[in-house]
Amino acid sequence: MAKFAVIGLGKFGMNVATTLFDKGAEVIVIDNNRELIDEISGRVSVAINMNSTDEKSLKANRIQDVDAVILAIGNNIEVSVLTSVILKKLGVSNIYAKVDSKVHARILELLGIQNIIFPEEQIGKQLANSLISSSVLEYIDLSSGHSVVELMIPDVWVGKTLQQLALPTEKGVNIVAIKYTSQNVTEEGENIIEKRINDMPGANDVVNEDDVLVLIGPKTKIDDLIKETSKKG
Repeated sequence: MAKFAVIGLGKFGMNVATTLFDKGAEVIVIDNNRELIDEISGRVSVAINMNSTDEKSLKANRIQDVDAVILAIGNNIEVSVLTSVILKKLGVSNIYAKVDSKVHARILELLGIQNIIFPEEQIGKQLANSLISSSVLEYIDLSSGHSVVELMIPDVWVGKTLQQLALPTEKGVNIVAIKYTSQNVTEEGENIIEKRINDMPGANDVVNEDDVLVLIGPKTKIDDLIKETSKKG
């Protein structure tokens, strides 16, 4: 079972922690606000009321053994930076840090934190891309200069195989998965529609109307594909 720690229980931290827990992960949350800890208690694996700059307490709670730490302290740069230093010292290599300013981000980058998250900036980009093309359901920038996008199938792609689309060779983007719906009948004779994911798509898989492709590639290539598909419809 994947194990995560979320430090800081603002709206962002709360949502990340409870979502991870709901999806089956083991989640430890840390915050120095007793009311917030009481609020989330029972909705995560462990809720700890403590100061995240207390190195001994972090070590005692085995923070160094988690798969990743989500540092959700965005509005207090000093505490965020000090906590980052301690986490690095304890050997935590996989850190996702929420920041609220470019200065904050730059400081953490200098400390070696590679996964920087601008929640409001990300939401803004998501909205902008959705306004440009109604076929874009999700758009995520990665720190590597790549992007991940969920793209609804344009009409001209319907009925074609992935080999015919040739997105890796023709467009420079790779297909991660195909999201689709499947209609089934229960034992009671009730028709149900289920959302499914083909996470190992092959060259002969056909894309159908209402399918969604999950794509990854260089940001410039992804943006070019979005523009092209929005014209084609």
